[in-house]
Amino acid sequence: MSTWKKIHHHSQRCWHFLWYDDSAWSWLANIIIAFLVIRFIVYPLLGIVLGTGYPIVAVVSESMEHGLHEGVLCGKEFTEFPESWDNYWEACGSWYEQQGISKDDFRQFPFKNGFDKGDVIILWRANDRNLDVGDILVFQGHRPQPIIHRVVKVSSEAGNYYYQTKGDHNSNSIEGSFGETRIGEERILGKGLVRIPYLGWLKILFVDALKPFGITIQR
Repeated sequence: MSTWKKIHHHSQRCWHFLWYDDSAWSWLANIIIAFLVIRFIVYPLLGIVLGTGYPIVAVVSESMEHGLHEGVLCGKEFTEFPESWDNYWEACGSWYEQQGISKDDFRQFPFKNGFDKGDVIILWRANDRNLDVGDILVFQGHRPQPIIHRVVKVSSEAGNYYYQTKGDHNSNSIEGSFGETRIGEERILGKGLVRIPYLGWLKILFVDALKPFGITIQR
């Protein structure tokens, strides 16, 4: 068999494995390929267009969800919780009102219904000219993976701007020197622009699939 025929034969087998094989190995291979395409082709191109080194972020926690997680929402325990925006505000609104954010203010915020673990958020460059209370901010926190929370306060000192954020699901802002009560511009990675539901599960599942082999990838 000639070299060209061997290449053609193996490429056909590979194509069939990826698109027609129903095995777990084929499923895993498709996840890996999708992850690599996003990470090394789509991701850098979007970074150039959107003006940020973090153009796409997968949501890997429940901190922006408006429903119960392990029976808790905004630090309060519930036996049941019919999900709606009004019910969310009844459970969590008092915290925002203490910060001077009214119910009507929150209704006008981007992503007013929060977002879920497994979603993907596309980012835009962020700075003092386009960030305001209510916007979704992605920043470097106390862990390797970025944090994606809502801006609840903007302040300035000596010409420098600082931001406080909070996860919609959380009871309060994360305290500490590398928390979210005083985020300087050097820690800012981008501003939430568009939400794509579920797509982030590709990354989450890929990362989790590698854990048994002792391989970890920063989310």
